[in-house]
Amino acid sequence: MLEHGGNLHDAIARFGRPREEWIDLSTGINPQPYPVPPLAADAWHRLPEASPALAAAAAAYYGAPRVLPVAGTQAAIQALPRLRAPARVVVAAPAYAEHAHRWAQAGHAVREVGHDELGSAVADCEVMVICNPNNPTGATIAPEILLAWAGQLALRNGWLVVDEAFGDTVPQLSVAAWSDRPGLIVLRSVGKFFGLAGLRLGFVAAQPALLSALSDVLGPWSVSGPAHDIGCAALADRSWQQAMRKHLLSAGERLHGLLASHAISASGGALYQWWSEPHAEAFWQHMAQRGIWVRWFTRGARGIRLGLPLDEAGWQRLEQALAAWTAAQTGLCEKPQQARKHRGECP
Repeated sequence: MLEHGGNLHDAIARFGRPREEWIDLSTGINPQPYPVPPLAADAWHRLPEASPALAAAAAAYYGAPRVLPVAGTQAAIQALPRLRAPARVVVAAPAYAEHAHRWAQAGHAVREVGHDELGSAVADCEVMVICNPNNPTGATIAPEILLAWAGQLALRNGWLVVDEAFGDTVPQLSVAAWSDRPGLIVLRSVGKFFGLAGLRLGFVAAQPALLSALSDVLGPWSVSGPAHDIGCAALADRSWQQAMRKHLLSAGERLHGLLASHAISASGGALYQWWSEPHAEAFWQHMAQRGIWVRWFTRGARGIRLGLPLDEAGWQRLEQALAAWTAAQTGLCEKPQQARKHRGECP
């Protein structure tokens, strides 16, 4: 199993700090989740019947012709490769590692390609997988480009899979509205923007035949009763969505500016910032020793990703930890012998 953010049990075991003393910035999940409404008693008791209400709420929110609710987009990421015979698959890199992992695991020939080479790679694959905005770098691709690539792939019965898990704060980038076109598959999640990752609820937008095949693979009752009710409420709450989108965009700018003030040139979006840190392990250790859990990428996109603190106390702790890191790096460079020993590593 691949390593992911949010693994606070590892942090506790490695550094011996109790859970309540940690600030978990290792994910891109909204730290201020949607307020879960009271649930009907039978949400826990009855088998979750397939209801059109959740799919309709999601289709309206995402602007998609039709969607299939799934138990988190991870369920779809694991199932989609099983719907095709072995194919040539291009995965935009760096990206959420589960995409390449699951296609390769299912026997497909997977090639990871940088964003600047995707245009030329379209002609040399049957399936292309792209995160837009990208996780972890925040890179984006214009919808018109994605739709052109989807059209090229569809001519040979190919697929363009677009993972829009972080798309809620940049709805203008979404291609969900065109997901009734042949070969275009869009993945959406309530885990990131709505802060409901533990709910395990996501959606797939695509043509009806593909959604039907995917539903058959996933089987009955794939979305729980509580997830159904909470999802319906969250997706319909336009006032909360508008206020939260504004708040998160502002918080993302604040995080970007805070890092820049400590000479860290980061990229990302409203929910996280990422940079290729030359001393990634040392930075990770430095933060962990101060009770701040960050995501250290050890393969592919080697670097650091930071999510948003929950409150002002968390922002202050992060700023103090960054100041200590900057001071330590500056001190290293001011020592001539150390600077020679670590030439090229000082900021």
